Amino acid sequence: PGRAKRVLLSQLLQPLNLQGEAGEPGSPGEPTCRSQKLMLQGGLLHPSSPGCYHYMPPTVRAMEKLVKVMDEEMRAVGGQKLNMPSLSSAELWRASGRWDRMGPELFRLADRHGKDYCLAPTHEEAVTELVASQINLSYKQLPLRLYQITRKFRDEPKPRFGLLRSREFYMKDMYTFDTSEEAARQTYDLVCDAYRSLFDRLGLPFVKVRAATGSIGGTVSHEFQLPADVGEDRLVLCPEGHFAANVETLNEEQKSCPTCGEKLTQTKGIEVGHTFYLGTKYSSVSNAVFYSPENKPQLAEMGCYGLGVTRILAASIEVLSTEDSIRWPSLIAPYQLCFIPPKKGSKEEEEGAVLLERVYEDLAEALPHLAGDSVLDDRTQMTIGKRLKDANKLGYPYVVIAGKRVCEDPPVFEVWNQNTGEVLFLTKEGVIELLSKVQVL
Repeated sequence: PGRAKRVLLSQLLQPLNLQGEAGEPGSPGEPTCRSQKLMLQGGLLHPSSPGCYHYMPPTVRAMEKLVKVMDEEMRAVGGQKLNMPSLSSAELWRASGRWDRMGPELFRLADRHGKDYCLAPTHEEAVTELVASQINLSYKQLPLRLYQITRKFRDEPKPRFGLLRSREFYMKDMYTFDTSEEAARQTYDLVCDAYRSLFDRLGLPFVKVRAATGSIGGTVSHEFQLPADVGEDRLVLCPEGHFAANVETLNEEQKSCPTCGEKLTQTKGIEVGHTFYLGTKYSSVSNAVFYSPENKPQLAEMGCYGLGVTRILAASIEVLSTEDSIRWPSLIAPYQLCFIPPKKGSKEEEEGAVLLERVYEDLAEALPHLAGDSVLDDRTQMTIGKRLKDANKLGYPYVVIAGKRVCEDPPVFEVWNQNTGEVLFLTKEGVIELLSKVQVL
């Protein structure tokens, strides 16, 4: 018990279409992008209905790892994790004015008693009502930093680009409650720093830009963007790094950096995170108050902070991958390791398979955290070259091959480091030493 069962590639629910025989994924005329094409070809996604997908087992593994990183960063800033209902009462949304303001983007439904609901795209109203229901909340209990990682819904008019613009998606949303504007702005900086830390750990090249507050509201807002040609946001950046903004926040005349006067450059980006300082916009509607040291009720100052979980998965593939091969942030690759035994009928077959088995067992003993993060490509009717090509396309960070040199004394294994493109020839001890540096969540 407790030992990870060996994962065989032939048994994974991952319908590979690595040749792309089906042509362009999606419906005729649907625009596609690199991440959508690679995720469909690699069997990571399966379309269900427009803008909705089945996430296949390897994708769920990557997502669970990403959630772990988010949990670590949110806990580090005092986050408490909760879970709020997806089904949200229209009364809450009407009280804040967003039932009408959100327009057709809200998925709306009525229950059998004729009560109106929506499938929540975000939870400002719900969390504020929850905090307002805590009567006798003291200033000593603040700040409150509450977050969840759940499915969200929006009725996209034109879902496209796979998980980059879908109708059902996963999001990490945090809502903070502070005693003063000053304290709320300190929280704002703290959470922005946690987002920086998250993207740095994933090795993603992000920019933080000034942004519009949109339907969520508030007075200060920033987006975390991954620069990419397929991005739907237009950004302007100071070449010296003094200024960055979404063009929707600028007037037409602004062409140079307000700090240094340098000409602003334009790029496109994929929004993967968004932060808002809300003030008392929602707490005043629900009367979310705390009691001050003088025992006077005061409205809590709020902020809200979103990270697109499934969008980060797709966007990271978009910006790190080549045209035909997935590259994951190493920390969240579904599997860290792929083992490739010799081809059936080859002269290395018998001895190579036994030796590779031994490497796996010794590795599981020396580095137990890697045992459950390994896949054995048991499609031995295929050549090693073909399986290596598939492993390269699927983006395993490391591939260990029992090739021609496995029958030498001592046996030598071919090890591919996919992220650096480096190929090493190592003994069993060398393989274990190399892999001891791999980080697994």
